Amino acid sequence: MDTGFDRAGTGSAKWARAAGGAIALGLADMDLPGPAAIGAALARRAAHPALGYTVVEPADRELVARWYRRRHGVVVDPAWVVLMPFGVRTAVRLLLEACGPLPGPVVSGSPEWGGFTAVCRAAGSAHREVAFERDADGYRLPLEGFAALRPGAVLLSSPHNPSGTVWREEEVRAAAALAAECGGLLVSDEVHGDLLHPDAGRPQPVAVAVTGGAPHVVTLNSVGKTFNTSGVPSCFALVPDPGLRARLTEVMAGYGLWEGGLLEALVQRAALAEGGPWLEGVLAHLTAARDLAVAALGPAVLVRPRAGYLLWLDGSALGTRAGLLTQRKVELSDGADFGAAGTGCLRLNFALPLPRLQAALTRLTSQDAR
Repeated sequence: MDTGFDRAGTGSAKWARAAGGAIALGLADMDLPGPAAIGAALARRAAHPALGYTVVEPADRELVARWYRRRHGVVVDPAWVVLMPFGVRTAVRLLLEACGPLPGPVVSGSPEWGGFTAVCRAAGSAHREVAFERDADGYRLPLEGFAALRPGAVLLSSPHNPSGTVWREEEVRAAAALAAECGGLLVSDEVHGDLLHPDAGRPQPVAVAVTGGAPHVVTLNSVGKTFNTSGVPSCFALVPDPGLRARLTEVMAGYGLWEGGLLEALVQRAALAEGGPWLEGVLAHLTAARDLAVAALGPAVLVRPRAGYLLWLDGSALGTRAGLLTQRKVELSDGADFGAAGTGCLRLNFALPLPRLQAALTRLTSQDAR
């Protein structure tokens, strides 16, 4: 990975949030160069003077299915694929609407990606948090707590954001069975699922696969996190139930949205067709960066991640987000953004060139405030 990579002048939200000479370790995108194939594809298309409406072709769905087969050994029916010109947060919002009145509350764990709470609030859906259980291996799904709430939908980030925990297959199957028993839906947000560390020890449990393509399970994914293209929002849903697929596309149309999208389709095609070798290099870099951060931060590390580029930390060992930003000039995410169980914690993004990451770790661990 390029040690001199610089995002100055690109309008980076991550670095704008840090500001003032701080090293940005907050928002979840990578300070690493993406696949050259994506830029080349955009440049080729930009050379054509017409940028009109586009359509999804069967090959676009088949490309997603081939990616799952090559990357995860998972068989996906191309007919399940819905290609969306927006991010996962919007996809969850539209799915809740497409489901109609839910038979119970929407439930998720805590700590958990804060987008779920925001979406439920916007949709007017009752939302309940249940604290995750944690052991030496990471977090565990609170299945009994979920069951007690009789959920109409279960929302799950898999791998887990913010800790990088890779759920066990049996946990995902149990969560799906619980949703089915209650007449609801399991929505598995797997945008970090392609970033499984080489030493993860177990495979990423792709929900649509481990549940046998059950109609009450929807899997969401995107090239955004995997290939560092989140600035061109897109995602794809694996929706085995044809009725739900039809309702989802109908809801999309009601908001003036359609499958595909010019830039989104170009980025996704280039990433999935040509980005595999680049991804292998990134995963080797992320593993080295993870080990560097875990070794430096020691007892503050709550979970050793198995996937992604996020490290979940005990703030009592380091300080508050505001204090670290002003005194140490390092910007992290506040754990309170991830639900009640995240209060007092911090989330660190280690997807940086190693020299810059080492500089940030030195600031965090120095005995003298900076």
